Amino acid sequence: MSSHRLSKKGRYIAWATTGVVVAAGAGIAAQTSMAATIWPAQKTYTGRAFDTCTAPSLAAMKAWNTKFYGAAAVYIGGKNRGCAQPNLTKSWVKSVDSTGWKLIPLYVGAQPPCQKSANPERFTASTAASVGASNARDAVAKASALGMKAGSPIYLNMESYDITDKACNDATLIYVRSFTKTLRNATYRGGLYGFSSSSAKAIATAPNKTDLPGNLWYALWDKKNTTTTDWPWNPAQYTNHSRGHQYMVNSKETRGGYTITVDRNAWDAPVASIG
Repeated sequence: MSSHRLSKKGRYIAWATTGVVVAAGAGIAAQTSMAATIWPAQKTYTGRAFDTCTAPSLAAMKAWNTKFYGAAAVYIGGKNRGCAQPNLTKSWVKSVDSTGWKLIPLYVGAQPPCQKSANPERFTASTAASVGASNARDAVAKASALGMKAGSPIYLNMESYDITDKACNDATLIYVRSFTKTLRNATYRGGLYGFSSSSAKAIATAPNKTDLPGNLWYALWDKKNTTTTDWPWNPAQYTNHSRGHQYMVNSKETRGGYTITVDRNAWDAPVASIG
């Protein structure tokens, strides 16, 4: 594991192709009980992007806007967020969006009780549901305050943990379901970032898909810029513009005189609607 979401680090997301698709129903296949809600059209991006722990300055974003990268992931909140965000404001989001960037909201919520990392916030088996709901309400508030409208995705950052610990895994699934259901009730789409060997695997292989996130961003550091050929699970899952793949970490990039340490991903999934 690199120095990851819970510490200071950067990420870079490489995308296989370039383009924007607007689709009404994509990315919600694993989420249930959504038929009665009239959802805003999903804004899907497929192409190259980058992200880093601290959102870059507006000047850096303009310098990096070479049309090679088209999107950036930003950490909108969570007690376990590892970096300060002096640049991440509603004005920054609007300005970055107006220059053509697409944004991917990440929220670093509470972490599992069996996880070995030191975290300011954890849930337990007894608090998983309530903490999940509370975290999701905070995530929605943070996204909304930044101008990320209803219909946007929010990707829950779930770090690696021992999924063979049944009690811990059961608590984690309760937390994720509560987080996702609360997002859905506020008309935000659910997503999860996790590891192909643990946290993402727990979601992809869970027999009961009720209230699990409809978009899955999996860390598999094989240096393959794809969301298809190395997809580790059932190929019928997350097929409708619902996948992201982190395939390389800690890549130092310089563009327009600005150097940012980033991780690389392939992406074909929702991005924020700004307004």
